Amino acid sequence: MQKLVIEGGKPLEGEIFLHGAKNSALPILAGTLLCDGETVLENCPRLTDVFAACRILTHLGCRCTVQEHTVTVQVRDLCADTIPEVLMQEMRSSIIFLGAVLGRSGSCHLSYPGGCELGPRPIDMHLDALRQMGAHFSVHGGQLDCTAPEGLHGAGIHLPFPSVGATENVMLAAVLAEGRTVLHNAAREPEICDLAAFLRGCGADISGDGESTIVISGVRKLRGSRHTIMPDRIAGVTYLGAAAITGGTLCLRGVSTQPMENMLPVLEQTGCRVFPEPDRLHLLAPRRLRAVPFLRTMPHPGFPTDAQAIFMAMLSLADGVSVLEENIFENRYRHVDALVKMGAKIRVSGRIAVVTGVRSLSGASVAATDLRGGAAMVLAGLGAQGKTEVRQIAHIDRGYEAIEQALQGVGAKISRVETAPVSESAGRTDTKTCRIGKH
Repeated sequence: MQKLVIEGGKPLEGEIFLHGAKNSALPILAGTLLCDGETVLENCPRLTDVFAACRILTHLGCRCTVQEHTVTVQVRDLCADTIPEVLMQEMRSSIIFLGAVLGRSGSCHLSYPGGCELGPRPIDMHLDALRQMGAHFSVHGGQLDCTAPEGLHGAGIHLPFPSVGATENVMLAAVLAEGRTVLHNAAREPEICDLAAFLRGCGADISGDGESTIVISGVRKLRGSRHTIMPDRIAGVTYLGAAAITGGTLCLRGVSTQPMENMLPVLEQTGCRVFPEPDRLHLLAPRRLRAVPFLRTMPHPGFPTDAQAIFMAMLSLADGVSVLEENIFENRYRHVDALVKMGAKIRVSGRIAVVTGVRSLSGASVAATDLRGGAAMVLAGLGAQGKTEVRQIAHIDRGYEAIEQALQGVGAKISRVETAPVSESAGRTDTKTCRIGKH
């Protein structure tokens, strides 16, 4: 077990190089299952979720190699179409392997995914869409058994909500399916576009990504390719928020500003000055942040739910009253109790949170409740007076690569501390490979 220890009250100043996007890397790693030969993914972040995805690939019969920020995946014949529960529970987005395994093997057996507890994240949309493509599903003892007896085929699909995961699963299932799939009300997130770009580089026929209708014409096979993962826009706004809450200045390197265009205006509303350059983004924070009258999370191109906790931490030290409305996940205010413990003034009623800025926060011992909530606690600790300890940081490590090292590099007094010995066998997974022919 580890924790982060933070001595707050010090303005950040310097440069941070932005790592690759978790929410892009995971579906692309699943997509490598569909490609014959070798796929090389560059700018792949070194995150526990990425390592969990690699363990799933290895279990299924792929050869996975991780060297610094490059992941190489070799696919010949899959040796399994079943993902054990222990691997599924390691990351909440593991359901993304459903479309890829089903598209490659014609069958897939898995349990429900793990990860952050953000309330119901039903996969009904995933299953309904895949049913329209010829898949059959049954549930036995918590295991989901999926088959496509006559193979997957194209279909006209309309999602009731622009779900990112359902959009990715349909794309992954459709690229090798017979015929054309037209997906209406598709998610429009930049990570969807990155997945589409990767699949096109492997030989897929996809158009319309970034818009509400995506068209996929199935092809006979995909080949391995080389692809660079896009920068992580949520990690980027987290580090900008860290500079903002401390009254500092920051330069983000390796960043693309276009995917962040739905968040940068909100930073400017708080009084921050933002200066974009090619491959760089500069932020100059005011002495005191200003409140944001109203902030609503919505599907892209609206304000992202993943950034809500980050901005709540910032607004807890802003002058005035901010109102936040969470429309994506019902349990995405679980970080509020920790912020209140540190002195924040926040009232929650259903989907609405009212944040009245206070003059100062005080360091406290808190526990990360989920990935972005944990990051919000780190930001609050950086802006607080005194010492903050953030426990259960395994949540944070799912989406931030050595967050303490990045922050230390810009002057933060933060360190990672071991709190108890960890067994060598803890979390070890059997990753033997085998070959049993094509499915």
